[in-house]
Amino acid sequence: MSKLKIAVIISSTRPTRFGELPAQWIADKVNERAELQAEIVDLRDFNLPFFDEMASNARMPSVNAEAIRWQNKISEFDGYIFVTAEYNRSITGALKNALDRAYVNWNKKPFGAVGYGSVGGARAVEHLRNIGVELQMVPTRSAVHIAGADFMSVHPGYGGTKAVADLEASIGNSANDMLNQLIWWAKATKAARDEDAALARAAE
Repeated sequence: MSKLKIAVIISSTRPTRFGELPAQWIADKVNERAELQAEIVDLRDFNLPFFDEMASNARMPSVNAEAIRWQNKISEFDGYIFVTAEYNRSITGALKNALDRAYVNWNKKPFGAVGYGSVGGARAVEHLRNIGVELQMVPTRSAVHIAGADFMSVHPGYGGTKAVADLEASIGNSANDMLNQLIWWAKATKAARDEDAALARAAE
């Protein structure tokens, strides 16, 4: 079986963001798994205006060329890990818009999350799970939360000098649990999608 492709999505676009540090850390962990292949996908690389289509692409094709490029990109993957800050107890506006910009492309695929902030992005990750269910995705039970003193110790803006990898004792087990669950669900949902596609071809 070929490797399962996992997108590690950096969900903040601010100039002073922290997200690329945990994104690279979790991508490295993904690539340590024989079953998985990670690619970092940065929302900065997609010039997505706020949702301006007539309807979701579940109802009609999108018109905006950048939205279509985004949809095609996320369709490449078998699962996702969202690396997200917590803005006012939710995910970033950039991530919400990116999620809304697609629908069918997310369907029947699993995702995990790496949250960071004073409470480890816990409220953002929980909100993300609810959004994912509406998009017919499968959220992993476990997530990674970089919180409190750990967060301060790795964030350069707070004078942190540690690398995210230095937090292995605090967050390593959560990362491993999340990846184990992501592998299981990615295998299961890929098999089901492949079966659906085969049945559709047979019916043509």
